[in-house]
Amino acid sequence: MTELTGTEVEKLIRKAEEMLAFAYTPYSGFKVGAALLAADGTVYGGCNIENASFTPANCAERTAFFKAVSEGKRAFRAIAIVGGKNGIQTGECAPCGVCRQVMREFCDPDTFLVITKAGPDDYRVRTLKDYLPLSFGPENLL
Repeated sequence: MTELTGTEVEKLIRKAEEMLAFAYTPYSGFKVGAALLAADGTVYGGCNIENASFTPANCAERTAFFKAVSEGKRAFRAIAIVGGKNGIQTGECAPCGVCRQVMREFCDPDTFLVITKAGPDDYRVRTLKDYLPLSFGPENLL
């Protein structure tokens, strides 16, 4: 597992929390912020963006990934995810299945870290493989 320092984890969580302010959630009120750490140290923030027809909505995690990929990044170390109704965090906010699959496209499941905040001074760090065992990735199509 790729290791992060406590300071790196805290920096990512703070950035994810900052992104909650930009979430567009007029329908569910469930705000999510994400902070994606690229291999070169650049951090990309993302927030969820809802849509009246729901299907075209985009999660915070995918927003961060798509921002980074659109700027040429292809290597990533970790992502922090926070969320809750009206932006109030009440526990872990795990990535949805679609976001897990997007992460899998660009990240090594054994080393990419997913950080979720469980409480004020409590966070969890897991690998992508923990969230997406027996995954299907780019190498399956070669």
